[in-house]
Parts: sequence; C-alpha cells; structure tokens
Amino acid sequence: MRKNKPKHRNWISRMHLPMASAALVLAAVLVPAVITTQSAQAQSLLAPVFKKLVNFAGSNGANPYNMSLVQGRDGNLYGTTFAGGANSLGTVFKLTPIGKLTTLHSFAGPPSDGAYPEAGLVLGSNGIFYGTTVSGGANGFGAVFSMSQEGVVKILYSFCQEVTTGNCDDGNAPEAPLIQATNGTFYGTTSSGGTACIATGCTGGTVFSMTPAGKLTPALFSLDDESGMAPAAALVQASNGDFYGTTYNGQTVFDFTLGGPLNLLYSLDGPVGALVQASNGNFYGTVAGTLPNNGGGGSTVFSFTAGGTPTTLYSFCAQKGCPDGADPYAGVIQATDGNLYGTTDLGGAFTGGGSNGLCLEDAELVDGCGTIFEIGTTGGTLNTLHSFNGKDGFNGTDGSLSLGGNGLVQATNGTFYGTTVSGGTNTEGDMRDGTVFSLSVGLGPFVKTLPTSGKVAAGVMILGTDLTGATSVTFNGTAAAFSVVSSSEITTTVPTGATTGTVQVTTSSGTLSSNVNFRVSP
Repeated sequence: MRKNKPKHRNWISRMHLPMASAALVLAAVLVPAVITTQSAQAQSLLAPVFKKLVNFAGSNGANPYNMSLVQGRDGNLYGTTFAGGANSLGTVFKLTPIGKLTTLHSFAGPPSDGAYPEAGLVLGSNGIFYGTTVSGGANGFGAVFSMSQEGVVKILYSFCQEVTTGNCDDGNAPEAPLIQATNGTFYGTTSSGGTACIATGCTGGTVFSMTPAGKLTPALFSLDDESGMAPAAALVQASNGDFYGTTYNGQTVFDFTLGGPLNLLYSLDGPVGALVQASNGNFYGTVAGTLPNNGGGGSTVFSFTAGGTPTTLYSFCAQKGCPDGADPYAGVIQATDGNLYGTTDLGGAFTGGGSNGLCLEDAELVDGCGTIFEIGTTGGTLNTLHSFNGKDGFNGTDGSLSLGGNGLVQATNGTFYGTTVSGGTNTEGDMRDGTVFSLSVGLGPFVKTLPTSGKVAAGVMILGTDLTGATSVTFNGTAAAFSVVSSSEITTTVPTGATTGTVQVTTSSGTLSSNVNFRVSP
C-alpha cells in the first residue's frame, strides 16, 4: 500500500497506519472508464468550457490547499492560499466571476495573526466569513479567525491553550473548514492534539464548537486510533441534525449527535474526502486509496445511507495510465442538475512533460495532472470533463506538501469554480504556485439561501446573480416580504404558512430556484 507523505512543511507529520482488523472492505464495482466531453445529464446543453482565470505568483498568494471557494454576499468568490502573500505565510483573496483577483489579507504569523491557512472560508448567516489556520495564533499551533467582506481579520481563538504533558489538550493544527449548523453554532476539527492520545502519543485530533461571537468550546470529542485520527475534511450536518465526518489517518467515517458520543461507522482503504448529503438523502464521498493496477483497494466514489453499508459507485484507474483520473482527495459536490462533480489529483490525459517535476508525483506509479469529473448519484458511467495539463493547474506537489484536496463550488451563475495547489506558469521556490479556474457545462443560474433552514419569521439571505428588479420571493409557494440589497443579495424572512421546499425568486429574466430545499423548522 502506498504510504501517505508528510502532510505539512516540517511541523506536522503523518504516519500511514495499518488498517484495523475489523476494517470494512468496500466491494469494488469496476466500471470501465468512459472519457467523454459532456455530462450525461447535460448532453442537450453546452460542451464543457474550461478557463484558467488566475496564475498565483507568490506575491498574490501561492498553493491554495485543501480548499474550496465560497460565494460572498457581493457575488464574488472568496478563498485562501496556503503560502505566498506579503509574508509568505498565506493569504485570503477575493475573485470576481470573470477572474479578477484581489488579495484581502496576508497572514503575519504569531503572536497576533494566523499562518498557513489550509482550509477555505465559510460565510456565516451574519454575513461574516470564518476560517482556520494550521499554524500561527498566540501559541503558534493554529487559530480560528473571522473576516469582514472588506478583509479585516480578527483572531478569535488560538489553539494549544491547554497543555498536559506537552500535549495540546484543546487541539492544534485545524486543517478543515468550519460549518455552521442549524442551531447557528459553528463546528470544526483539529488534525492533532486532544486528550485521547496523551498516553499513547498518537496523532489524535478533536471536534470543537464555536459561537458566531467567537466563544470556542474545545475538544467536544478527542479522536484516537480507534475512531480514526487527523480529520482534514469539513464536517457535514445531515437533514436529521446528526453530524458526519471523516479522517485522514485511520481512514474512517464517524458520526455524532449533539450531547451524544462519537461513533465509528466505517473504516476504508485510504484517506476519505469530505462527505455530502445529496437531495435523495444518501451520503457520497471519495477515497484516495492505492490503485487497482498497483495492487491496492482503489480510489473510489462511494455512497451510503444512514446506517447502511457503503457501496462503491466507481473505481478509478481501471485502465492503464488512469485516463479517468486517480486520487480524488477533495470529495464531491451535488450540482443543480442532480449529478456529482469532483476532481482528482493525478491521472488524466496529460503528464505535463515532467518540466520542473510538473505532474509527476514523487514515488507514484501514476503520473498525470488530474481531472474534473461528473458522475450520477446511482453510479455507472463517469465522464471526464477536463484533464489538467500542468500549465492550467495540478493538484499534486513536489513532496513538500502531500496531494491537495481542492474541491469545486458551483456559483449562482451556474458555473463551477476551483483552485489547484500547484501547476500554472509561475514558480515559487521549488514548486509551481497554483491556479484558479472556471468550468461551465451550460447549467443555468439559481439562488442559494443562507441559512438553509429556519423557523417562521427567521431572517434569511438569498444569494444570486442579477437579482435587481426582483418582483417576488416565495418559500415553497408561500409569498414572502423581501428587500433587494444588491444585484447579488436579497434579505427576507420565512413567511407564516411556509413549508419545506424550494425558494424561488422571480426576476425580469425569469424565475430562479434554490439549489436545495429550504427546511422550515417547527
């Protein structure tokens, strides 16, 4: 089995742990790769149009890592870079839909600022962004921060305030983005620390919570080698209120309820990406495991129902050279057409020619620059929408970082946006700086609500494109009073009589529907 590489530059190391004897082996359903140029459910729409929007160049940031962009109230996209910026400690940036990048903040490191943000941002229901850094803060072990839309950063919590026998009891090195739960509280993870590994010295990690005002409750749960360790992907809250998460070391899926224990659900054959609960109620994820043609269990897309056994929807690299991609670290998202979209870090049609190590991953038997893919929620044919060629991006690295987990986001204009940790045309030190790209498959505009659930009379933001002149807002058919703040934001409240369903906004150009149902809570 391929060993996982050191995760960070010098200050966090990861060990490849042997699988537990009770590990669940996913039944591999090997489906021959079908490389097409269109989504199966978008055949009548446009062929995929890929555009490289930005080459990172060090001064404007470098190497966005384990990060998905998030759409702000102004219609722009916001994200982080792991390195680069004025202090070479990472940045927060703003990107217009057509690709104009503005650096909003360059991290300065301890004691007053964070350093090396791995995760992306989350937009809170109060309109403020929240994020994490794996280093920096008052103690140098990572921090949680907030940021205004204008780029003013405030450190809310510095990890490693509680120390027992040299261990950070409250956790350290948060790698995953935060999520905001239906109760308004934020939840996140740290990749190391906690109390469960004090005796054994294992990697550990924690789950924590934080109020929008920044009051953090550390170590709700401490992870160990039984539950899986070093979570690197965002938690997800299911429609029933339960939380699900994954781990990088230990390679597990776990769940927990508020006030309840953390439960190990599955042990898988490789690091597990972020999960998503689709509109059908099922959960979907990816495993970046060793590859079948290398004698491993496979890089896969899988699904499971709550309490059910995981099912493999697709196994990558069934063909020599992995033209369909390999190592999907980032997980998948569900788009407005109902299909799943994701990225792979390796494989695809191009090797990049080996220039400066470009697209040739150290110690791998598979090269290639990675892909963007689409697959239906019932599996079957996987469609490769784009193969990276190195100059337009690459999620592998030179070995100073392990493979990245950069995922996609679908903006309300219908277009997908993403980043690559490496590749591009600019070189920072011994590796390329990475890129920002867009991919259109002809999907139309929509609106999204923030939050996605609430009681009658609760305030709701509706984000979209070209909302000026909107004439009506409805919650599953029930009309709501509203105010148009800008072309990209409407404010409203859940109307009396509203029921769970689609939120719709009527504009002069047509009716826009929400990408997910708004759940009206009792």
